[in-house]
Amino acid sequence: MANAQSPHEDLSGKTAIEKIKEIAESAGTCFFSTNVNNETKSRPMALQEVDEQGNLWFLSDVNSDKNQDIKNDSHVELYFMNNSKYEYIFIKGKASISQDKALIEKYWTNFANAWFDGKDDPSISVIKVSPNDGYYYETKENKLIAMSKMIFAAVTGSSIEDGGVEGKLDV
Repeated sequence: MANAQSPHEDLSGKTAIEKIKEIAESAGTCFFSTNVNNETKSRPMALQEVDEQGNLWFLSDVNSDKNQDIKNDSHVELYFMNNSKYEYIFIKGKASISQDKALIEKYWTNFANAWFDGKDDPSISVIKVSPNDGYYYETKENKLIAMSKMIFAAVTGSSIEDGGVEGKLDV
C-alpha cells in the first residue's frame, strides 16, 4: 500500500504570516524550545498574539531559564498543535526580551496573575519571536471526514489523499 499523500503548498510573505496567525492563535499554546543548537529545552507557553508582521508574543519571568537561554542564544523553535482540528505548525525564529511597560500592558491577561503579582511585577518580561521559516500541516475538511478517510484507507489497504495540506513557511 502506498502512503497517503497530502497536497503540498509552500507559503511565503503575507500568506505565510496569515497561516501562522490562524494556526498558532487557534492552538493557543506551544512547546517553546530554546538552546536549539545544543541541548534543546522545551516548555509549554501560552501565546498572547501573532501580530501583523508575524511576530509571536509571550509573557515570561525575566529570571526564568527560558529568558537566560534566549540571552545566550536567541534562536528558538515553536511547536503548535491543535489536535481538535488536526492543525500543526513548526516555527523557527529569533527571540528578543523586553520589559517595556506598554508591551506588558498590551499583552497582560488575567491568566498571567497565576505567575505574576499584577502588571507592575518587576519580573515580567515580554518575549517577541520573529519567525524566519517553518512548516505546517492542516486538514482541509472537518476532523470526522479526515478520520473517516484514514480509517477507510487502513481497512481497505487503499491509497487515498489524506484530507490535509502541508508546506514550508517562509516569512
